[in-house]
Amino acid sequence: MTKTAVSPVIAGMKGRCPRCGEGRLFKGFIALDQSCSSCKLDYDFADAGDGPAVFIMMIVGFIVVGLAVYVEVHYRPPYWLHAMLWLPSIVILSAMLLRPLKGLLIALQFKHQAREGQIEK
Repeated sequence: MTKTAVSPVIAGMKGRCPRCGEGRLFKGFIALDQSCSSCKLDYDFADAGDGPAVFIMMIVGFIVVGLAVYVEVHYRPPYWLHAMLWLPSIVILSAMLLRPLKGLLIALQFKHQAREGQIEK
């Protein structure tokens, strides 16, 4: 019986190895481990760069700006209340999304064998 392919979306969002889906991908909050504890995949290929930050800015910006406009139009609260509502929301949503999105981008990078661009001489 052969093992089915690991979904990069599920493995990445859970912070699991993109090859086996069992070993952990992170050793800290967003720091990558050296290799998979289960299948020994070396994580040297992994470089998410600024990708997670860009997606987080778009997602969190869409949510927070939409909610802030809604609250402003319907309730007209003072500016200090906007600051009290939206600044913590931005920080919390960003922190919640950072690890899953970084894992997802690394898992997709593994699946598609994406490597740093090189120019042949």
